[in-house]
Amino acid sequence: MAAATSDTAPVAVKPVTAVPTGMKFVLGGTAGCSSAMFTQPLDLVKNRMQMSGEGGGAKSHKTSGHAIRAIFASEGIFGFYNGLSAGLLRQATYTTARLGLYTVMFEQYSRREGKPPNFGIKCILGMTAGGLAAFFGTPTEISLIRMTSDGRLPIDQRRNYKHVFDAIYRMAKEEGVLTLWRGCGPTVVRAMVVNAAQLASYSQAKQLLLSTRYFGDDITCHFAASMISGLVTTTASMPVDITKTRIQNMKIIDGVPEYRGATDVLMKVIRNEGFFSLWKGFTPYYARLGPHTVLTFIFLEQLTKAYKKFNGMDTAGSAL
Repeated sequence: MAAATSDTAPVAVKPVTAVPTGMKFVLGGTAGCSSAMFTQPLDLVKNRMQMSGEGGGAKSHKTSGHAIRAIFASEGIFGFYNGLSAGLLRQATYTTARLGLYTVMFEQYSRREGKPPNFGIKCILGMTAGGLAAFFGTPTEISLIRMTSDGRLPIDQRRNYKHVFDAIYRMAKEEGVLTLWRGCGPTVVRAMVVNAAQLASYSQAKQLLLSTRYFGDDITCHFAASMISGLVTTTASMPVDITKTRIQNMKIIDGVPEYRGATDVLMKVIRNEGFFSLWKGFTPYYARLGPHTVLTFIFLEQLTKAYKKFNGMDTAGSAL
C-alpha cells in the first residue's frame, strides 16, 4: 500500500512586528533612567531654587547661576549628583509605568476604534497614565526631593540618607509608612498636568513645524517640538511642582506640620514670597524638562529599534 502524501503547502508564518507589552515597560524605564543620568544636576538645582526663601526667609539662591556656583563651592562637582539613586529609581518606577501604560492604552484604543486617538483622547490617556504612575512613584519622588535638598540645610539638620533605599527605610521607620506618600495629591495632579500638557503641546508644535515645510519628520523636528512642549509644560506645571516640593520636604515640629495642605502652601508662598515665586526655579526646570523629554524619546526610539533588530522584527514605525 502506497504511503499517503500530503499536497498541503506549508503555512507562512506572519512575522511578529509588535514589541511585547512587558518589554514596552522595560524599554520605557530604561530610556527614562538613561535620560536621568544627564539631567540629574538640573533637577537638583531646580529643587534648591524652589526651597530657597522658604517661609519668607532670606533667599539662599537668587538665580540659577548663583545656585550652581554655591553648590559647586560647598559640595563639589559630585554634589550635583546627590540623590542620583533616588532619581534613577523614580525613573524605573514612574517613567516605566507612565510610558508603558500610555503605550498599551494607545494601542488598545487604536485597535478597538480602527484609528489612532484624536487630540482630546490622547490628553485623557496621558493624564490617566501619568496619574497612576505618579501614585506608585511617590515614595521615590519624596526621596529624591529630600536627598537633593539636604545639602542646603545646616549640617546638624541634614538627614544624610546614604541612598534611596536608606531614605525609604528611614522615612517609614522614623515617620511612618504613610510619609512615603506625603504630597501624593500634588504629585499626581502635577503628573496629570505634565502628561496632558506635554502630549498636547508636542503634537501641536510638531504639526505646526511640519506645516512650515522647513522641517521634516526627523530628529531636528522632534527636538524643536520637544523644547516648545517643555516650555508649555513648565509654565503649566510649576505651581503644582513647587507645592509638591514644599510638602514633601517639610518637617514636623512638635507634632505640627509646616503646611496643612496644597492650598496652604500656595497661599503662604504667594503671601510671603510673591506671586511669581510659584515659578521659582523656572530656568533649571525648563532646562531639565526640555532635554529630558528629548533624550527620553530618542533613547526610547533607539532602544525599541535595537530590540526589534535583535529579534529579527520589522524596525519600521515609532516606539509610541
